[in-house]
Amino acid sequence: MGVLYKNIYEGELSMGKIAFVFPGQGAQYAGMGKDFYENFQDSREIYEKASGILGVDLPALCFEDNENLNITEYTQIAMVTTCMAMLLQVNKSGIKPDVCAGLSLGEYPAMIASGVMTFEEGIKVVHQRGKLMQDAVRPGVGSMAAVLGLDNGTIEKVCDETEGIVIVANYNCPGQIVISGEKEAVERASETLKEKGAKRVLPLNVSGPFHSPMLKKAGEQLNEILREITIHNPDIPYVANVNAEYIKDNKNIRDLLGKQVYSSVKWQQSVEKMIADGVDTFIEIGPGKTLTGFVRKIDKTCKVINIEKTGDLEKLQEVPLC
Repeated sequence: MGVLYKNIYEGELSMGKIAFVFPGQGAQYAGMGKDFYENFQDSREIYEKASGILGVDLPALCFEDNENLNITEYTQIAMVTTCMAMLLQVNKSGIKPDVCAGLSLGEYPAMIASGVMTFEEGIKVVHQRGKLMQDAVRPGVGSMAAVLGLDNGTIEKVCDETEGIVIVANYNCPGQIVISGEKEAVERASETLKEKGAKRVLPLNVSGPFHSPMLKKAGEQLNEILREITIHNPDIPYVANVNAEYIKDNKNIRDLLGKQVYSSVKWQQSVEKMIADGVDTFIEIGPGKTLTGFVRKIDKTCKVINIEKTGDLEKLQEVPLC
């Protein structure tokens, strides 16, 4: 797991570590994972298995142009299935991660990769999670916005001082924060943030105020659903979104996943935590290059590889095996 490298500050050899990271909702697109489905039997079986469990045609959902792919209930199962179909081929490379992590929804494939839950149980939970989040708030009541070019402290202060419900939903990377909450409160905060010097504040095309207190009931309901499945101690540690801490046993996993639905996603802090612990190579597994971009903005010295096409698997040859 990882590769020896020279620590130029301490003048001694230390072990570079590898993280597998998984993207969240918003990275989906029609056609994602199709080449894995067509070229690898075990990846094809992942799509077929999910279809059988959920009663949803996953290949059609993921590969064909359709309206459902951007509906939360379906987006989440499509993303997790695709990430896992890709992970199977990454695993064949012989590269073993020292830690896993995922952005929001991406925490689920990270946990499956870490051995916390099986794919079969994980995909059922994700289906329920998507439904709960989609139905938690009536359309038009909540919203989200991306804030670019402003420091975390200023954004947090504006959210705290704005009338109504609005919080930081995602700490993505330096200069990119997402806020979430009541539509009017998000709009008020957005205007104030522009006055405070934000380069841009962009309303997001989402179906709800995700990762805000408005989804607390959905999080609590998800916690109950999670009590019906087996949660194992991780074989590989993963970093939780809620607290940006390593999870090494199963004691608090259900509670953390319930809170994740209505709490801030601490992605930047999670990446910084892994880097501080010696991770110098991040392998993003899933559609798009969102996390690759975030990691590079957090620390340009890290090696980042994204795997979303079968041709990308060749990039894994650049990662030395220990």
